[in-house]
Amino acid sequence: MLKLKIKEYDVEIHTSSFIKNEWWDHVDPNEMIDLINPATEELIGTYRAATREEVDLAVVAAKKALNKDSNWMTMSLLERGRLLNKLADRIESESEVMALIESLNMGKPIFESENFDMKQVVSTLRYFAGWTDKIGGKTIPLSSVSQSVAQSDNSTILTYTKQVPIGVVALILPWNFPLQLLMWKLAPCLAAGNTVVIKPSEITPLTTFYLAQLVKEVGFPPGVVNVVSGFGPIVGDALSSHMEIDKISFTGSTKVGKMVQVAATNSNLKQVSLELGGKSPIIVFDDCTNLDQVVLDSMHALFWNAGQCCSAGSRIYVQSSIYDLFVQKMEALVKNRVLGDPLEVTTQQGPQVSKTQLDSVLNYIDIGIKQKARLVCGGKRSDRKGYYIEPTVFADVKDSMTIAKEEIFGPVMCLIKFDTVDEAIEKANTSDYGLVGAVYTRDVNKAIIVSDRVKSGLVWVNTYNLIEASLPWGGFKSSGGGRDLSQYALMEYTETKTVVISAKF
Repeated sequence: MLKLKIKEYDVEIHTSSFIKNEWWDHVDPNEMIDLINPATEELIGTYRAATREEVDLAVVAAKKALNKDSNWMTMSLLERGRLLNKLADRIESESEVMALIESLNMGKPIFESENFDMKQVVSTLRYFAGWTDKIGGKTIPLSSVSQSVAQSDNSTILTYTKQVPIGVVALILPWNFPLQLLMWKLAPCLAAGNTVVIKPSEITPLTTFYLAQLVKEVGFPPGVVNVVSGFGPIVGDALSSHMEIDKISFTGSTKVGKMVQVAATNSNLKQVSLELGGKSPIIVFDDCTNLDQVVLDSMHALFWNAGQCCSAGSRIYVQSSIYDLFVQKMEALVKNRVLGDPLEVTTQQGPQVSKTQLDSVLNYIDIGIKQKARLVCGGKRSDRKGYYIEPTVFADVKDSMTIAKEEIFGPVMCLIKFDTVDEAIEKANTSDYGLVGAVYTRDVNKAIIVSDRVKSGLVWVNTYNLIEASLPWGGFKSSGGGRDLSQYALMEYTETKTVVISAKF
């Protein structure tokens, strides 16, 4: 049990594996994991890393909860929806505390955690709660040949499909949006009738542990939701290669995503959906409606969550005629960003999540300088305590430069000049990634052409980071496959079963 004092709240969080609605403390002490406050570099607390044995126990619990006699499987679809809504109500009532836990553990500003992450967690749960009794199939008309055979046999044929749960699903999550991205997967997975084993990032597990407490409190049957937190090479590998897991849904780096795919394929050919990295382009034409707003949108697109977003708009292509003005306006905005304590409402940018991430981002900044990109502002570690990096802007970046090709996952912006529509599209598509993108123009024809030809799973026009539970989320190319959110996500957690009935008369 971890006991914390966060602002005026005294918070207690169970930090052991959550299996069959109980916290699993019945194994010998294993390797301990330190939780470091990225804003102070001080120890928040420690917890015991989960073992392969605990993974096996969690999978067995999840599999038993799929038994035809279990409360989960006999529960009516409407009751399942009510249970999801009940969890949403409970999270909403605890949203201030959970936002503080998220900001403490991960380092993101409380303004982001409370006003965006937590609100989307609740709205995503409510959206999928409404789907529980609407996941239907289709009746299928037969060909004339089949109809003729049926008539000669004095029978009639009814053919239909139904969507059935996949079974036991493992959800493997990253550290940057611990609770929000978990709910993108958990809500549709439960709405479709599956059971789950959740592996949060070992460095940001606290809100997931806290959620497990609420899952038990609102009355989910034992074994429906299980949590095991530990190191990727142990817990992640055990889940990916487990013969009794039917599906893996993973969000994280492309490198690890490939490892998950291989392990899943080499075991029982379990289904896999992957939401991986990004190097997202923003294309700004000189006919955009409001340049000041575009600069502001572009700043938030990159520096949100200290740049630790798979959807970060890290390649900003600006048409030559407005390029210098855009750089000037961006510099003025970025220099005024407020770095500070993530728990203070005035803070606009918090620290990087860890010393490892800090060092990685600083290394990319050094590479950008060595490759002769023009450093407009930032470029250094902040002199305050914690893993803070000054918001950094590079101009005159070339597509061949490392900072323009590789995912930095930090507060480092690349500004790149272009002249024509075709050039902008070609540049945007040079990346191996294809998660999201954006185009700013008042010309609707240009907007349609660019959004059609840019190879990414989502394209915003004259806006950025407009995300709703009803909109599908996922990428092309090295950004993965499969979709989170929306009705499309339900297809990720169901199998299509076909039934053909011959009725004699």
